[in-house]
Amino acid sequence: MFRTLEDLDVKDKRVLVRVDFNVPVKDGRVGDDTRIRAALPTLETLASRGATLVLMSHLGRPKGVDESARMRPVAARLEELLGRDVRYLACDGPGSPEEEAFVRDAPHGSVTMLENTRFDARETKNDPALARILAGYADVFVNDAFGSAHRAHASTEGVARLLPSAAGHLLEQELRALGKLLERPEHPFAVILGGAKVSDKIGVISNLLEVADRILIGGAMAFTFVAAQGGNVGASRVERDQFDTARDLLAQAEEKGVSVVLPEDSVCARELAEGVETAVYPTHAIPEGMLGLDVGPRAIDAYRKALEGTHTVFWNGPLGVFETPPFDAGTVAIAQTVAELPAFTVVGGGDSVAAVNGTGLADRIGHISTGGGAALEFLEGKTLPGVAALES
Repeated sequence: MFRTLEDLDVKDKRVLVRVDFNVPVKDGRVGDDTRIRAALPTLETLASRGATLVLMSHLGRPKGVDESARMRPVAARLEELLGRDVRYLACDGPGSPEEEAFVRDAPHGSVTMLENTRFDARETKNDPALARILAGYADVFVNDAFGSAHRAHASTEGVARLLPSAAGHLLEQELRALGKLLERPEHPFAVILGGAKVSDKIGVISNLLEVADRILIGGAMAFTFVAAQGGNVGASRVERDQFDTARDLLAQAEEKGVSVVLPEDSVCARELAEGVETAVYPTHAIPEGMLGLDVGPRAIDAYRKALEGTHTVFWNGPLGVFETPPFDAGTVAIAQTVAELPAFTVVGGGDSVAAVNGTGLADRIGHISTGGGAALEFLEGKTLPGVAALES
């Protein structure tokens, strides 16, 4: 069992907090601040208990120091949300003499935002020397970055081995919600999976076949399943090297009595563009040259019927090319359906979360996960290094 904030004494101590502030930044301002807001309960709890906070996060995937990936806009937005000063120093990143001195001078009870952890190449290598430097910034460590918990990096796994450590409120909430899906889901349990690649979801499907009652498949990955069974999907995206895997997963589902719902029809076009002429065809009979870009009306009705009466739902991945209207219709329709279900619902993955947020019904979802990749690895049954380091 992992340790929580209740297991730490933080009064008059410096607390190093790994947050996931990997947010969109444009023209020097944060766009979607969902991840920053998600960390506020942990930061406010620690501050109320007399802690001095030192926060660290990555932002993007810079290769060394990158002016466009500095944490300044994030620190500014956090300052607005907290309603208090947030110290920040533009520097060469973790371990630089300037940052070490800046942290050392932090006043009691202050909040300091460190520079982008990935400015230092040692971060992603989980370098012990960098972990020791980071550990030297504080007395205790709190990991609240679920979105990075599946990475064994110096700021997630390495430092947790060197200080008294615990999970923050967000990480704890994520683990309990996702753990409920694997350990004690209330049946019927439906899983909705979308996105582009079957290869990205093999482990999740295989593991959830052990606990789910229904699996609804959409997005481009659905065409691989249809084509593997002999269907004609036109010019739709297909992973031919996954045909055997798709057939095997369908056979496993049948053997276990799990219902798999593939889209009966698809909204198609000759190219992906806004305003393009569209047509609806049976998914197994899409004409040559036509691209399947969204689930069709019959598919939406079938998904809704499959979700009726469910007590637990997990959804990951869009059902169409969500970014380009009108191919967002299927994703939005199912987002509305999931939000209205009287069930324990969990949504994870950027586009499905964006769709739920877009409906204005996000507050009616049981749990919205902040970590797509971490959530999938957890549901595959994999050990998350950032969590394992916190275990009692």
